[in-house]
Amino acid sequence: MPTEKTVKIGVFEAGRFIGAVVFSRGATPRIGSPCGLEQVEVCELTRVALDNHKAPVTQIISEALAVLKALNPGLRLVISYAALEESHHGGIYQAGNWIYEGCVASHAFKDRDKLVHGRTMSLPIKRLGMTYAEYAKSLGFEQLPRVHLKRHKYLMPLDRKMRRQIEPLAKEYPDALPQDEKEVPA
Repeated sequence: MPTEKTVKIGVFEAGRFIGAVVFSRGATPRIGSPCGLEQVEVCELTRVALDNHKAPVTQIISEALAVLKALNPGLRLVISYAALEESHHGGIYQAGNWIYEGCVASHAFKDRDKLVHGRTMSLPIKRLGMTYAEYAKSLGFEQLPRVHLKRHKYLMPLDRKMRRQIEPLAKEYPDALPQDEKEVPA
């Protein structure tokens, strides 16, 4: 889960809680700068966590976006990423008519057996009163092992002007990878 401010929208079916759609400021304070947006005008769809459900995920996300927009009238763009190492290609975004910007480079640190985003690691490391280098040495590393990753980047404009602005960025949607070709980090 992101450590920054989040908006969590609960999802219910037939009066039963089945999960949440989570939006956050994203992993970088410059998330909106490529589109000329300030931090308060853009957010990231960070997590879709659902139990068994009947409604299509795309419908659930669409309704969560409507709630998010109503609660945050200055918000103009939502960004989300599909992680190739998790075998995701962004099918839920494609079905929801999000704009596919392309594949972007990312990285994480390998901390024991988990991949952890650097920003996620920074808070616990600071709480320990350590630097990244000191933390790495406490684990027996000269530095924390970095794993290079790829992400499919999707954009959902929340107003017509933003849609017109980002439509030129649109690329053809990627296909789902066959089971034997899925990328896995080293």
